[in-house]
Amino acid sequence: MSEPRVPAEPIPTDRLDLVPLRMEHSDEMAVVLSDPALHRFIGGTPDTPEGLRARYARLAAGSPEPGVSWCNWVLRLRAESSLVGTVQATITGDDSAEIAWVVGTSWQGRGLASEAARGLVVWLRAVSVRTVVAHIHPDHHASAAVAAAAGLSVTEEEQDGERRWRLVLRP
Repeated sequence: MSEPRVPAEPIPTDRLDLVPLRMEHSDEMAVVLSDPALHRFIGGTPDTPEGLRARYARLAAGSPEPGVSWCNWVLRLRAESSLVGTVQATITGDDSAEIAWVVGTSWQGRGLASEAARGLVVWLRAVSVRTVVAHIHPDHHASAAVAAAAGLSVTEEEQDGERRWRLVLRP
């Protein structure tokens, strides 16, 4: 696998450290992501620790597509010194990024996903991404609020039953 065009770097925010994902995070993250309610809008079921290790290994290996960077972070809440969720960005050769986030149920409602998404967008601007996109189920109001807090606006476009949100960082 070739080196990613844009490697994930640590990103500090007010309360969080966005730490580039490593396989060693899988056991703690399996607990964070264990609530089946987290899959209400995206489908599937929580990964086992072994399944998450395998998934993280695939993500760490990087995209098989030349010119595509898979950037993945875990969210470390400094005050608790614990992992609380993830953010990710897939950056393509046209300098666009598709982003996603998830925060464990126990930490929801504190603005952590919004803070992480805003920090990610600031970083994406710094690495010269032009457009940021997220796909959100139309009934997932919390995720829509996160996208809006990060500066994205809903569009009329849909993909696989999800609405496309977009932010143009530079034309």
